[in-house]
Amino acid sequence: LLLLDIAGERTQALHIAAAVQDVFRGGADLMLHQDVNEAVALPHLLLDINHAIMTAAGGVRHSPAFLGCFNEELGTFCYVNAGHTSALLRDESGITVLSANGLPLGLFSHATHDAQISVLAPNSALLLVSRGLVEVKAGGEEFGLERVQQVLQRSTATTPQELCGDVLDAVRIFVESAPKR
Repeated sequence: LLLLDIAGERTQALHIAAAVQDVFRGGADLMLHQDVNEAVALPHLLLDINHAIMTAAGGVRHSPAFLGCFNEELGTFCYVNAGHTSALLRDESGITVLSANGLPLGLFSHATHDAQISVLAPNSALLLVSRGLVEVKAGGEEFGLERVQQVLQRSTATTPQELCGDVLDAVRIFVESAPKR
């Protein structure tokens, strides 16, 4: 999976996103091989994505990214958070914040990132949100990652669609309940 924010106007970012998508699809196919080491492969794929961003942009383009791979057989989730909004992992022990562990993409041509590994036990949930969701404002206050965490903690959702619905409902209620000026 890849969640990427490309700085700039949408019209400027579309061709960069298309270039990244091509590289990602090609690299993601490598993850299907049974003998692949995700912790080694992900940083290499991220370097290729970083190169695609800088080439398509014709230079520097701030692009925070979250790249991950779930190994269903082992129950492991290997990821790199390159300056992106933290992901949240909920399991029976509580919520773990998967914070940024590297620089955003599109800034330096040879920036390297180390992959991190987490276990996704049965009935756990992994939630990634965009900066746009976290920065939704109401009454001068942002929704924030802490509120996303609270929604994830109390959610009884059993499907990804239900969990996304819970988060979006919480954002809607946050905006609608803000004092009107």
